[in-house]
Amino acid sequence: MGPYCSLLRHELRIRNLAFAKAHNLAHALSYGEQSVVVYEPCEEQSRHGNFENASYAAILARQEWRIRLEKIHTTARRSLPASDRRWKELDSSMSSDALLMNIFCHPTTISPLLCAMLGIDHPSVPEFGFRARIPLRNGHTDRTEVDMKIGRMLVEAKLTETNFQTQKKEIVEAYRDLGAVFDRERLPRTTLGDYISYQLIRNVLAAHELNASFCVLLDERRPDLKDGWYEIMQCVVDTDLKTRCMVLTWQELAAVLPKRLQEFLDLKYGIVPPGGIPSRTCEEEIE
Repeated sequence: MGPYCSLLRHELRIRNLAFAKAHNLAHALSYGEQSVVVYEPCEEQSRHGNFENASYAAILARQEWRIRLEKIHTTARRSLPASDRRWKELDSSMSSDALLMNIFCHPTTISPLLCAMLGIDHPSVPEFGFRARIPLRNGHTDRTEVDMKIGRMLVEAKLTETNFQTQKKEIVEAYRDLGAVFDRERLPRTTLGDYISYQLIRNVLAAHELNASFCVLLDERRPDLKDGWYEIMQCVVDTDLKTRCMVLTWQELAAVLPKRLQEFLDLKYGIVPPGGIPSRTCEEEIE
């Protein structure tokens, strides 16, 4: 784990411990040196500590969003304390998917300003876990998911993830249009020949196939992820596709979000619009 990732995880742990204490929210800590705060739904089930109230109400009201809440936390048995309710992935304060849904499920998020920032022609209902079905050389399609599709834009969201994943050479080179979209010789590889930043490669290929735009959403406190993005973009040979790809920080996005949601993002994530100063949270406050 790199220093930027480690520092952000530490800050989010401190912020969420203070947030849970201040709002009397049911929560637990994962095992290990760098523990993670995880939340449970409140007793009346209408609120959840990991979600802004209006966003959570909107998620519960739409079935295709609500089912995302049921995705089981894959490492819960070895990393989290036992609970009467099975832990879910979106319970985690480090979840980029939860952050994404907090923002885009909020009933007043989709505004003309946000559409202009993302280059979306008109307001659209976000689709999470979108199956892009990228063509493979064998005639089949890839089954992996893109974090979100909104209008004609695909979105990959990152927060405390270590990187954009590494993938085996044979899997990446199975994509039909890899050579048409990228200068394959310049794509970053490990010493074993595996491809670095696989998720970016895959999503750029998805944007190519769907004639869509692609946006990476990441935190300004993660310049390492931004560097990974630019490394992949330098390898795109399709100039029209390159103009449809962008990187945006959560902080830049916060500038066009509703005020109450901005306050939530500040307290819980330390995310504020550019030029703003995040609210102060120190370790002494949670003791």
